[in-house]
Amino acid sequence: MGSEKLYSVPDAAKFLGGISPWTIHAWLSKGKLQRTKIGSRTFVRESELLRVIEHGGKSPVPHKAESRTTGSEGTRPRMAERS
Repeated sequence: MGSEKLYSVPDAAKFLGGISPWTIHAWLSKGKLQRTKIGSRTFVRESELLRVIEHGGKSPVPHKAESRTTGSEGTRPRMAERS
């Protein structure tokens, strides 16, 4: 198995342009980033950080074969108002 650089959560946040370490923790919880545990410490592989950069900080969305919208093109359904 090849050697890959591991980043602590604060270092991963710096690597991604100085975002908050809490953002890294949130992405780890949501599965947007995969964690590597060594003992009780959490690290992020460099390849995971590069993947986030490649996708512009957005999770890749599967391609949809056809649109599921009905009605006028480009309109979004309105959210129900609270009572």
